[in-house]
Amino acid sequence: MSPDGLEKTAVEARPPVLAPGHTYASITDKISSIVLLQKTKRGWWFGFAVAFTLFMVLNFAVGYLMLMGVGIWGINIPIAWGFAIVNFVWWIGIGHAGTLISAFLLLMRQAWRQSINRFAEAMTLFAVASAGMFPLLHMGRPWLFYWLMPYPDTMGTWPQFRSPLVWDVFAVSTYGTISLLFWFVGLLPDLATLRDRASNRLAQITYGFLAMGWRGSARHWQRYEMAYLLLAGLATPLVVSVHTVVSFDFTIAVVPGWHSTIFPPYFVAGAIYSGFAMVLTLAIPLRQFYGLEDFITLRHLENMAKILLATGLIVAYGYVMETFMAFYSGSTYDRSMIMNRMTGPYAPVYWLLITGNIAIPLTALWSAKIRRNVAALFVISLIVQMGMWLERFVIVVTSLHRDFMPSAWGMYYPTIWDWATFAGSIGLFLTLFFLFIRFLPMISIFEMRGLVHQVKEEKA
Repeated sequence: MSPDGLEKTAVEARPPVLAPGHTYASITDKISSIVLLQKTKRGWWFGFAVAFTLFMVLNFAVGYLMLMGVGIWGINIPIAWGFAIVNFVWWIGIGHAGTLISAFLLLMRQAWRQSINRFAEAMTLFAVASAGMFPLLHMGRPWLFYWLMPYPDTMGTWPQFRSPLVWDVFAVSTYGTISLLFWFVGLLPDLATLRDRASNRLAQITYGFLAMGWRGSARHWQRYEMAYLLLAGLATPLVVSVHTVVSFDFTIAVVPGWHSTIFPPYFVAGAIYSGFAMVLTLAIPLRQFYGLEDFITLRHLENMAKILLATGLIVAYGYVMETFMAFYSGSTYDRSMIMNRMTGPYAPVYWLLITGNIAIPLTALWSAKIRRNVAALFVISLIVQMGMWLERFVIVVTSLHRDFMPSAWGMYYPTIWDWATFAGSIGLFLTLFFLFIRFLPMISIFEMRGLVHQVKEEKA
């Protein structure tokens, strides 16, 4: 076989970024019709009802928390940090995949990002919204949240800038602001498309207002591309910086299990790991429910599975090095902390996270057949998310419940209000996501149209 024949066979063996046969018009019709023309499906109403019910649970739990105080949670001395910080770190990590897909892969000119970047960016915003409330609720007096801001108060006392919780305010607020701008700027051409195709007068006015006068002129496109690229350049460092700052919540303490220099890269890799698992969890039902297999192809799922595998290996390396350094350092406290995790009262949680984060995904994802098996990827993504949540639980709780002095040891038992707040945060996330896929294009129309020529070139 000639070299040209071998190259053609290799291209055919790899799934395309866009199913062949699509034109500009067919792509626009397919994506915009989900928002403008299709009647709201019963499945959407059912999912939204479940999500909104959980959201109401969150409202009730937070209202009761305001009335009674944080004593309704399971936190106590010595475990002053519980579900609130666990959920905060978990949600911030989930938002990392959206920034990585949108900004970093754009700068790397990876065309496969264009089918999944829109809802991944939205996922980032909703995850940040779910994460941001937990540190405020954990304060006990959340109405005084502005004390964390660097304002010139009349008492002459400034916020404690040596506290990593104050650093979190700057990091997360910057992260949320840049992500929102990046998402909204990317929406402008599609909002103008919906404005021009909408038949309902209210929809025309709403989309027209949001499109900010977009006409699709050469000047508009030039300024759009410049702004989009600049925002991508600003957002890319946030992938590393935000979860690094979050890891400082732990690393600057002297508590065994927290005081570790491996935490910043370890947290960043774990964030991308859980974030891409969430993208898979959302992408697989969306492509099935709305018939988007032509846009979100097996190539997208396989590429995300490969990133899961790579980041999972980094996370596994972090586990190994954390255990190795605890024994190599000769520190009695670090060694006791590791042994407590493996054999102590929370040992089942530790071994469950090892199974969910390492044993199952890193064994399965080496297989190309599993990386292209949609059902298997969906199950693995759920397992990884569970494992990463358990990892944050182990880091927070097992490092606190047995400190330096045995007389100060204690146990942490989450209450029904802990679980209600956690379930409610999932409800908040899903409620916002269901509204997003109903009223805005979940896939970028204009970027998908740019793939038409690429598919023709790959087919030639």
